Amino acid sequence: MIRTLQKMGLSSNAMYGMGLASVGASMMSWFISRHAESAGIDRADRWGIFVGQWAPTFFAMGIAMRLEEQEEHHDAQHLRAAREHTRTAMPVG
Repeated sequence: MIRTLQKMGLSSNAMYGMGLASVGASMMSWFISRHAESAGIDRADRWGIFVGQWAPTFFAMGIAMRLEEQEEHHDAQHLRAAREHTRTAMPVG
């Protein structure tokens, strides 16, 4: 799933941004529900909690993507070093 998201152009920073946006959206949904509806604070709390539950998912996905990005970076560095070593190695014989 993480690689599919990366192929779609998303990065760990985008996931972290969506997590932060979710926190803001949670506060806004609570505020709007609290002041625009006559259903009371219980309903506003439910809206805020519902939207706020998205944030940990986005942050967890951001961490998973960051680990994948670091692994890809490490693999690329290792491959470059191996190629450089092969080019500079003296033939035996």
